[in-house]
Amino acid sequence: MSERVARESHAATFSKEEGDDSWSIGGRLDADSVPAIWTSGHEAVRQAKGPIAIDAAKLEYCDGAGVALLCSLRTAAEAEKKAFEIRNLADPIQILLRQFPAESIDLAKTKPHTRPLGWVETIGKGAFTFGADFVQQVEFAGQLAVGAVRTIRQPSSIRWGDAVVVFEKTGVQALPIVGMISFLMGFIMAFQSAIPLKTFGVDLFVVNLVSLAILRELGPLMTAIMLAGRSGSAFAAEIGTMKVNEEINALDTMGIDPTRFLAMPRIAATVVATPLLTIYADLVGIAGGFAVMMLMGFPAVTLWNQMVSAVALGDVMSGLIKSVAFGFLVASIGCLRGLQTRAGAAAVGDSTTRSVVSGIFLIILTDAVFSVVFYFLKI
Repeated sequence: MSERVARESHAATFSKEEGDDSWSIGGRLDADSVPAIWTSGHEAVRQAKGPIAIDAAKLEYCDGAGVALLCSLRTAAEAEKKAFEIRNLADPIQILLRQFPAESIDLAKTKPHTRPLGWVETIGKGAFTFGADFVQQVEFAGQLAVGAVRTIRQPSSIRWGDAVVVFEKTGVQALPIVGMISFLMGFIMAFQSAIPLKTFGVDLFVVNLVSLAILRELGPLMTAIMLAGRSGSAFAAEIGTMKVNEEINALDTMGIDPTRFLAMPRIAATVVATPLLTIYADLVGIAGGFAVMMLMGFPAVTLWNQMVSAVALGDVMSGLIKSVAFGFLVASIGCLRGLQTRAGAAAVGDSTTRSVVSGIFLIILTDAVFSVVFYFLKI
């Protein structure tokens, strides 16, 4: 006679048979029934004094949850240094169980790593992470290059409707914040520089300082930084949410390239919107500087003539060239971080943060490179 040690739940049973450490498992092993017998099964393995044998002749059905139970019992027995055997297991279930051989389960990997990393390991881990991220960025740049060539050859391959929507969000809706920041930037710069320059009687040259600084550096740089915090983070959050919801996997399953489908419209719209926003930021920033000078008694005509004499076409074009590169960086980094999003509740937030930090860092680094190149080219 058998001694019942586990109750039946949803037609799943786990009972002790006659003989030492012999057990019988039967019924249906699925996601509903396995939790009810999971604890009793492991308790039986723990209390067994010798080899463990489980008779599965009465097992009618077994899905992934049931296979997980059998694998867990086998792993627990091996951890206790006890022999483990499953008898009379149906062929379909044996096929499932063979997908998870005992040697493929490393118990050491399931234990949390509690030892703190040394400084050498920390540096090595950081270098490896940086290298892996750099490789992914190069691969993504290659995918964008292929997508750009395909777009030039087949303009209909890109979703221009989405590009228009992104342009509206990135460009048109950003006008108020870009205008306010640019005006205040020109106003503050003129106000701070007018006082010391007035001591030497050259306060009119504040117009030169403000105009050249905004046109060559601050206009495109501040516009790009605001886009990185506003639009780049939005791209990362949108695509990251799609990644968490497995919508990206659905695109792959349907044979649709996520880079061409999601990234290209956003990059195209941002590359077009950024120079236009930069021109707007330049005008508003210079207007802020003019406002300070007019409050100090200078007529607008004098300020205009002074700016025209100080600013050359190369100063304007250098800022616009930078803005195109900055727009590409903001959009591509935001899309890349979104595609790199992992599973988990905090994954989208992490991707958004990485997008903003990486975008601002690369913008400033690229600006430094442009400054050196323009210096040698005498632009």
